[in-house]
Amino acid sequence: MSWISAFLAAIGRTAMGGFALIGRLTLFGLETLSHVFRPPFYPRELLLALFNVGYFSLPVVGLTAVFTGGALALQIYSGGARFNAEAVVPQIVAIGVIRELGPVMVGLMIAARVTSSIAAEIATMKVTEQIDALVTLSTHPMKYLTVPRVLAGLITVPVLVAVGDIIGILGGYVVGVQSLGFSPGAYLKNTVDFIETLDVVSSLVKGAAFGVIATLLGCYYGMRTRRGAQGVGRATKLAVEAAAVLILGANFIITSIFFSA
Repeated sequence: MSWISAFLAAIGRTAMGGFALIGRLTLFGLETLSHVFRPPFYPRELLLALFNVGYFSLPVVGLTAVFTGGALALQIYSGGARFNAEAVVPQIVAIGVIRELGPVMVGLMIAARVTSSIAAEIATMKVTEQIDALVTLSTHPMKYLTVPRVLAGLITVPVLVAVGDIIGILGGYVVGVQSLGFSPGAYLKNTVDFIETLDVVSSLVKGAAFGVIATLLGCYYGMRTRRGAQGVGRATKLAVEAAAVLILGANFIITSIFFSA
């Protein structure tokens, strides 16, 4: 029975580690929030973060969205043909992209691109003692490094989600019209008529939540790195893994809040 005890102990350690991580992240997030409205402010760092998180993520978000929307249209048409329900392609593509695929896809792309970049950058600053130099210059690392990046995630990721939603629907439209024989006017009308305000609001709320999660985790793991180059790599890996898992978990919670009825 010793192996059962060892197995249960391993599960317990993993669960306790997860709860401890959530607690540390909560405290880190609250500390970040406490610095948002207190001077000094660093508008230049915020502007750079807006470009790095938002603008430079547009190409990967756009390409991913257009191919996802097109593939979704093909899959729905193929599946709907079994039940003579091919006509629902525009509606299902619209609701699938706006409610789920658009926000989650953008969130995971941001986790892959932005979280890793932030974690590696701050971790490198940590091991090369640049953060200690900021403290020496009376510059709070949280205000200078974390706050601008988290604000950039909060502001730009909902915009990226909106762009991804539009491009994803456009990808489904192109495939539906060019390959599946839908009328352009009828496809657009069915898409617009089926989208509700709640769908769009939930998508943007998810974008804001995912942006905060992705940037906050990059900053958190970057600040806590140790052991030189090996620590930088480990911090980057853990940041991306944690961001992806928390984004998917937050997606479920937000979906439950908006559509649980």
